[in-house]
Amino acid sequence: MTSPGTPSAGRYQLTQLQALEAEAIFIIREVVAELERPVLLFSGGKDSIVMLRLAEKAFAPAPIPFPVLHVDTGHNFAEVLDLRDRRAAQLGLQLVVASVPDALERGLVTEPPDGTRNRIQTPVLLDALEKGGYTAVFGGARRDEDKARAKERIFSFRDDFGQWDPKNQRPELWGLYNGRIHPGESIRVFPLSNWTELDIWSYIAAEGIELPAIYFAHDREVFERNGMLFAVHEVCRPREGEEVFTARVRYRTVGDASLTAAVRSEADTVEKIVEEVATTRITERGATRGDDKFSESAMEDRKREGYF
Repeated sequence: MTSPGTPSAGRYQLTQLQALEAEAIFIIREVVAELERPVLLFSGGKDSIVMLRLAEKAFAPAPIPFPVLHVDTGHNFAEVLDLRDRRAAQLGLQLVVASVPDALERGLVTEPPDGTRNRIQTPVLLDALEKGGYTAVFGGARRDEDKARAKERIFSFRDDFGQWDPKNQRPELWGLYNGRIHPGESIRVFPLSNWTELDIWSYIAAEGIELPAIYFAHDREVFERNGMLFAVHEVCRPREGEEVFTARVRYRTVGDASLTAAVRSEADTVEKIVEEVATTRITERGATRGDDKFSESAMEDRKREGYF
């Protein structure tokens, strides 16, 4: 497989995308060399799809040497799950699904009063990691998404409860990563830490990566809540006084359908999305994720508990 943006003959300088790709592939290989049981979080969203492509390149022509894991809230967009299943099958991957509905039945978690399940993913994730004995977990988080993620290391140490202490992080000098852990502890690994949303879309364009259709502009029935546009969905219904109307929208990020909003857009191709993202000044989570609006420290609080 070739690298994105291959320079012309006689030039030896890497493009930005090539440098980011090389760093991410190095990190993925380093984890497999250092840690015994890695797993990659794979939801079918754009960042996890890019991570999967990087893992594919890291070990080609051999298969990816670890399974993929999805914490399924039961409130997903069908288009995203379809692509998740298809890509896992194409690559012959073991797909492990940690089900929030199953966890509710077992009493591991309790349905929140508002019916949104994003905030109860953490116990389900930690339960799946313990059952699988995973010592390293690849996540698609990027530092440009949220200020809590901006201060996290690429190799993020978690204690035997899966918790993160932002004041107890290991130094990462000159690309040296410390993967030493005691039994029960684990490392969360973020190969895309230094990427931006624009980098992700530029890489998708360069690699011709397939994405769920909801990332592209399309007409959809929506309603407005808290300044955001939510699609009418079986788990996200308008309340009294919230008018349903049709708008041309796309999703910048995908997650729990009860909390993830769309944005108005005419960008129906990857090239148009690259142009759109290049001019925006609001992060994708800040613009479209209701779960990050509970408080200023919502993301950091969840990460301390074990969330990504």
